[in-house]
Amino acid sequence: MKRILTYGTFDVLHYGHINLLKRAKALGDYLIVGLSSDEFNALKNKKSYYTYEQRKIILEACRYVDLVVPENNWEQKIDDVQKYQADIFVMGDDWEGKFDFLKDYCEVVYLPRTPDVSSTKTKAEKLHV
Repeated sequence: MKRILTYGTFDVLHYGHINLLKRAKALGDYLIVGLSSDEFNALKNKKSYYTYEQRKIILEACRYVDLVVPENNWEQKIDDVQKYQADIFVMGDDWEGKFDFLKDYCEVVYLPRTPDVSSTKTKAEKLHV
């Protein structure tokens, strides 16, 4: 079984997120999503529209996602790759090169983002209607 690991905030889930999850899952058999905790978001000066628990429920309902785990800090990636026996680490290509240190532990794949969609853009547009 090939295990895939990805991370994100996945706030205000949109078709770009679904495309990323679908393409990540297509690389293997089991998709694990490290979901940014509310505390980690605060450290990054980010505020999600939905709480961690609400975002977790939404992701767990997605047919491409097999397991959702909390992302509590930047440093946990190596431990998670080992703990969950990930074969492939996947992120959007806007992170290109940032996680190459994981190549010592698994394959690293950067997938192209879906053009013209982002949570930040979606929230801004919806709040200013």
